Amino acid sequence: MAVVTALVAGFAPAVASAQPAAQIAGFDISASQGVPDFAAAKAAGAGFVFVKDTAGVGYVNPNFLAQFRGAKAAGLYRSAYHYARPDKTGGAEQAAYLHTHDGKWFADGMTLPPTLDLEDTPNTPACYAKSPADMVAWIRDFSTELKRRTGHTPIIYTTNRWWKACTADSTAFAADHVLWLARYNTTMGEVPGGWTAKFWQSAVAGPLPGNQDTFFGTIDELRSLTAS
Repeated sequence: MAVVTALVAGFAPAVASAQPAAQIAGFDISASQGVPDFAAAKAAGAGFVFVKDTAGVGYVNPNFLAQFRGAKAAGLYRSAYHYARPDKTGGAEQAAYLHTHDGKWFADGMTLPPTLDLEDTPNTPACYAKSPADMVAWIRDFSTELKRRTGHTPIIYTTNRWWKACTADSTAFAADHVLWLARYNTTMGEVPGGWTAKFWQSAVAGPLPGNQDTFFGTIDELRSLTAS
């Protein structure tokens, strides 16, 4: 596979000098994008995609399987993600829900670990009315159950603001969970939780389908996550 970079089809996010020079462009999608032209995205320089699968314990993306399979067919690394609802059920229950609704890991060299999406939901209490200690415990329960089922530690998606407010900037996951940080700007900015972010969601629109993302590293480093 040829090395791809973020400098494709006019997509060239400015990054802070502390961020790695090696970058790979990608994107993330949910049901609202339908089934995009993955081959065209690959030709435009995309190397990976995150695909929404589930939320809480009552939602499954109706387009997930077509999207997930289409990504692999086009040669894109892919990860299934779960939108967390800590106000609904325990973390372990939601990890099980993701796993039983096709959010699995496959030993195909193309599947990244599943991802846990942590953010506030409109019209719900901030941090789902959980204390930082309770939120950290919820995340740990999700992670433990997902690893038990898949053998892999989930990627964590969040924002600097959410992580600081809802976990008290916990460093409990920095050593063994890859961070996907969201910040819609020309630079990634501050990274919470003792992490060095590997993925960055930088914009809601651009040349690739859905939200625009960057992986900081080489194609070999991205590929290595399929076994982590």
